[in-house]
Amino acid sequence: MNTDIKAYLVGGGIGSLSAAAFMIRDGGMQGSNITIYEASPVSGGSLDGGGNAEDGYTLRGGRMLTTDNYECTWDLFKTIPSLNAPGRTVYEETIAFNEENLPHSMARLVDRNRFKVDVTSMGFSMRDRMELLKLTETEEATLGASAITDWLSPDFFKTEFWYMWATTFAFQPWHSAIEFKRYLHRFMMEFSRIETLAGVKRTVHNQYDSLVRPLLEWLRTQGVNVVMNCTVTDFDLRTEDGQITVTAIHCRHQERSEVVSVAEGDLVFFQNGSMTDASSFGSMSSSPERLSKHDSGGWALWEKLAAGRPEFGNPAAFNSSIPESYWASFTVTLKDTAFFDQMEKFTGNRAGTGGLVTFKDTNWFMSVVLAHQPHFAGQPDGVQVFWGYALHPDRIGNFVAKPMSDCSGAEILRELCGHLNFDLDTMTKANCIPCRMPYITSMFMPRLESDRPLPVPRNSRNLAFVSQFVEIADDVVFTVEYSVRAAQIAVYELLKIEREVAPIHRHDKSLKVKLDAVIKAFK
Repeated sequence: MNTDIKAYLVGGGIGSLSAAAFMIRDGGMQGSNITIYEASPVSGGSLDGGGNAEDGYTLRGGRMLTTDNYECTWDLFKTIPSLNAPGRTVYEETIAFNEENLPHSMARLVDRNRFKVDVTSMGFSMRDRMELLKLTETEEATLGASAITDWLSPDFFKTEFWYMWATTFAFQPWHSAIEFKRYLHRFMMEFSRIETLAGVKRTVHNQYDSLVRPLLEWLRTQGVNVVMNCTVTDFDLRTEDGQITVTAIHCRHQERSEVVSVAEGDLVFFQNGSMTDASSFGSMSSSPERLSKHDSGGWALWEKLAAGRPEFGNPAAFNSSIPESYWASFTVTLKDTAFFDQMEKFTGNRAGTGGLVTFKDTNWFMSVVLAHQPHFAGQPDGVQVFWGYALHPDRIGNFVAKPMSDCSGAEILRELCGHLNFDLDTMTKANCIPCRMPYITSMFMPRLESDRPLPVPRNSRNLAFVSQFVEIADDVVFTVEYSVRAAQIAVYELLKIEREVAPIHRHDKSLKVKLDAVIKAFK
């Protein structure tokens, strides 16, 4: 039992929350010896959900879930009690919910004429198939910092497969070939059902209410200290025999500077980088403010730590090109059922059983999804919420003559109704809140293996990194699983826990999965 060890976690996202849980559950640590420092007033990091029915709900985004993968995530949530279903864990609640709401999209792609696109074929030419196969079989050392466009021809990016895969996972053609390859392997089971999204699982409410809140509540019952509105600005480091040890943490809390001493044997976990750093919200009448890392300071500590220490990674590989890493989303709160009624009739899906509806010919490359209602805990009867996003928000709209980034919520709704050929009257009681996220796909930027630190760098004695910007072989970023796996690896290594970290299910090694993928590729 590690009852005397203290741990300090910088950042209150799912990585830190998971690390705290693993330390208590598997490491035998006292919850009262664990402190989490979060710069914002809300924990959860990128798994967020805010607002209310009157002012409008807000979601920056949601991560895709599956139960065929996500081994570490479900290992954790099999032991976290649900807040909605007494006597059930979060995992049990999620499984039961998805058994009652089976996903099967019937309107995955919509063309410029508002016709549902036939997606039984992926639209590949033989050249596309051969190039895709070559990419999936090329070693990562060879792929290096190359982009997807270095391996696939221009026509590939006009296939039905690309429209669906890109919007499901938020890939851009200029993103990392390594990350694209990893997704093809990790989600090979989804390749054969990408048009229905049958493998995608959803939580009862948004992921903040369904994952973060129960986990945070459990941690608090264990005595974990969560310090909000506290920005960590620096670490004091000591180097001995080539090993680096954190000896103190510098932070600002309630407008006061504080220094927290880290005793010998204590541990520090750091969430380096953030995909939702410098996010900004607009309103029905205004577009989101254009912010960068200089406005938020969210990348500053990692940049400071990594300077002159290559083993701590290279943040510049990820945060140096906002035009290549940002997109925009929007959350719509409705006070009547007109829009949902028309969408359910058009798509053939009851809300919560479909998935992303992508308008493939839109300049903004826009998608929307209608979740099961209520989507927020405490959401009043008569209120409905849906979410959407665009991968090309820098382009002029088809119905609104300006880039989405410059649009108010009202203008975004006008563009959406134009593509659906819906009367704007369906939005008379709508409140659309747009969101700009300059670093939302920064973890997909082309990079070298050395640009990401290991969860526990080889020369680190007590410092671990738990985020989307660490290196975990074979796993894929932009997932809840990646942060949870990083946390589990780091905790087990630093506390020398003998329990095995849940191995990655190599569905791509299954003969049936491979055969299904080949059959789909040749349709």
